[in-house]
Amino acid sequence: QVLLVESGGGLVQAGGSLRLSCAGSGRTFSTYARAWFRQAPGKEREFVAAITWTGATSIYADSVEGRFTISRDNAKNTVYLQMNSLKPEDTAVYYCAAGNFGRVGDDYEYWGQGTQVTVSS
Repeated sequence: QVLLVESGGGLVQAGGSLRLSCAGSGRTFSTYARAWFRQAPGKEREFVAAITWTGATSIYADSVEGRFTISRDNAKNTVYLQMNSLKPEDTAVYYCAAGNFGRVGDDYEYWGQGTQVTVSS
């Protein structure tokens, strides 16, 4: 069974930091682009960040540029999202994905189940 499993979510105060992890199992994702998306209550899912399979290139949503960093460890089949200077508007369920490099959900074939991030003011 092919799985992506997120971890690291939780409750944090505004200005704080969290590090999300997404571990893959059932196959290697080392040749897939990896990405993070998020969905807040009552809103559509939105792109957060993506990284190429080599890790050489990463892209970010304007709303998180300079605060969030995506990285990957292909030996561990894992992608990370370091989130600093968190704001209440970052509150959402965060999903990791694997597939083709891009900003659109349809670019990605595999999805995790999501992890909740809540930022209190």
